[in-house]
Amino acid sequence: MKTFVVVEGQGEETAVPVLLRRLKVEHGVSVELVGRPWREPRNRMMKKEHLGPILQVARARAEAVLLILDADDDCVVELAGLARTVADEVATGLRVVVVAAVREFEAWFLAGAHSLRGKRGLPVDLERPANAETIRDAKGWLSERMRNRYSPTLDQPALTAVLDLAEAQAHSRSFRKLMKELSLLGQPPSRAS
Repeated sequence: MKTFVVVEGQGEETAVPVLLRRLKVEHGVSVELVGRPWREPRNRMMKKEHLGPILQVARARAEAVLLILDADDDCVVELAGLARTVADEVATGLRVVVVAAVREFEAWFLAGAHSLRGKRGLPVDLERPANAETIRDAKGWLSERMRNRYSPTLDQPALTAVLDLAEAQAHSRSFRKLMKELSLLGQPPSRAS
């Protein structure tokens, strides 16, 4: 399904296409990225007057929209619900999927930390934190363990390319939500009986 993607950060602009390609090849998820992800700050994404024009662009190019947000300190369910409500008001007839990463996108790297051992300056004995999604500053956690400071624009796509998706899925509820939503997005819409 042709999908228009909206993200918050510069790192996600390049990391999400890597992730979607991997999901297509490794898991058969039939989501095809249309163009490059559109980057929009979350505070603007949550307002009809800003999201509306973005979704109009999406409607002309794609069959669906995927919004990926960082929840930071917000409740993921409430945040995704609010974004969904805003999107539904301005995107009638367009399939919209909203996924909020608990804390931030990088928490998915913490959830799959064992697969990142020795990559991008991370130690070969890197241990996954007990609950990756409780760490408030996943970028800082990565920086503390890397030879060089973590750079979202350089490291996020590179780590996404080697992340063990099954490990991340096993240890991150929000990554499981992403996988589930993308699998559903690749299926034909259900018809009401």
